[in-house]
Amino acid sequence: MTTGVNSGHGRTLGQGSGRLPTMADIAEHVGVSRQLVSLVLREAPGPSTESRERVLAAAAELGYRPNASARLLRQSRTHLIGVVFSMRNPFQVRFVERLFVRAAEQGFGVVLGPMTQERPPEAAVSALMEARVEALVAFNPGPDTQALTTAGELVPVVWLGEWVDEPTLDNVHVDEIEGLRLAVEHLMSLGHSDIEYIGGLESRVGADRIEAYRSAMAGAGLARQTKVTVTGFSEEGGASAARRILRRKRRPTAIVCGGDQCAAGALAVFARAGVAVPEEISVVGFDDSYLASLSYHQLTSVRQDVEATVEATLTSVLGHLNAADAPRRVTATRVELIVRESTGPARTGA
Repeated sequence: MTTGVNSGHGRTLGQGSGRLPTMADIAEHVGVSRQLVSLVLREAPGPSTESRERVLAAAAELGYRPNASARLLRQSRTHLIGVVFSMRNPFQVRFVERLFVRAAEQGFGVVLGPMTQERPPEAAVSALMEARVEALVAFNPGPDTQALTTAGELVPVVWLGEWVDEPTLDNVHVDEIEGLRLAVEHLMSLGHSDIEYIGGLESRVGADRIEAYRSAMAGAGLARQTKVTVTGFSEEGGASAARRILRRKRRPTAIVCGGDQCAAGALAVFARAGVAVPEEISVVGFDDSYLASLSYHQLTSVRQDVEATVEATLTSVLGHLNAADAPRRVTATRVELIVRESTGPARTGA
C-alpha cells in the first residue's frame, strides 16, 4: 500500500510516490502562491508569522528537501572542494575523512572523485569540475591528466602524495627521504645489513621511494647490499614479492615495503610458509595506515601524518581562494617511524 500525505487535490506525495515534493506542492497543499512559499523557505522578509508557520508545517509534513543543485546554480560561489583519490588506499581514505571535518569548519563542503580501474583520473576530474568545485586536490593523478591541467587554469589545484614540478600547481607530499632513512637506520640498529626494498613503480611516488631507499642505504654505508624487487603497491604485489624471496637460497634478513598494503601481503605469505616474523625476517611498511596496527599484523611502519597533510592542503586551497596571486606552496609533511612487533634483531648467522 502506498503511504504518504494527501495534498487535498487528489495527489499523494512522500514515501512511495516516485518523486520528491516541490515548492509548488507545498503551495497547493497550503493554498498559497509559490512565490510566498519561496519567500518563507528562503527566510526572506514579507510573509506574516502565520503564513510562515503554515508553510513550514506543510514542508515538514510533505517531507520537502531543498534542491541543493538548484541552489548552487543561483550562487556565485559553491564553497566546494573536489578530491581525487583511490578508495583502495587506506591513507587516502583517512585523508578524505579528516578533510570532510576540517573543510566544514572552514565553511566548505567536499565532493568525492574516486579513481578506480574503470574510472581514471581524467573522468574523476571532469566530473568534479561539472559539480562547480572551487578547488581541486588530487592524489597522484598522473602527469598526462589533461583535465587536471585544464582545471588548473580555472581553479586552485593541489597535487598530493608525490613530488611534482608543475609550476602552476601547489604540492603536498610526504618526506620519503627522511622516512626511508628512519626505516633503514632502525633495521641497522637491530643488526640488519641485508635489507631489501619491495615496492611498485606506479606513479612517480614509486620511483621516489626506491630512490630514497637507495640513498638511505648509501648513507648507512650499505650501498653494495642494496637490492630492489619491483612489484605492485597492493597486497597481491607484496605477496608476489614475498614468494620470490622464499624461492631464493639466500634471503634478506629484513625487507622495507613501499606501502602497508604491500607489507600486509608479504606478511600473509610468510605466515603461510611458516617463516617467522621477525625472528627469520623483519618487515617494515610505509604509511602507518590502520592495516599496520591490526592485532595480527603489528607492523612497524613509516607514519605519514594525516592531519599535517590535511592542514597543508587546506592552507594552500584557502590561500589561493583568498588571493589570486598567492605564491605556489610546496610542503613536505613530516614522518616518524612507529615500531611494532614486525621488526627484531637480525637472525643469527645471517
